[in-house]
Amino acid sequence: MRLMKMAAPSLRDVQLAALGLAIRTLRKEMDLSQESLAHLAEIDRSHMGKIERGERNLTFVNLVKIARVLRCQPSDLLRKAGM
Repeated sequence: MRLMKMAAPSLRDVQLAALGLAIRTLRKEMDLSQESLAHLAEIDRSHMGKIERGERNLTFVNLVKIARVLRCQPSDLLRKAGM
């Protein structure tokens, strides 16, 4: 049986995962459910889940909406994600 090499995650994938983790961490610190965050930010709940898992490249507008609900600046989320 031939083993297939797994491709290393791209920088984009790593950054999206880090941003998603930063959002999830702050959301949990505020004791908000993912559904509540999505509702307050006016983002579909399933889309919010994909953002938190690093599966979606969120728009700047959505980053601003999420930051507003989490009571921080978009730059705070980026900084927390190591960017």
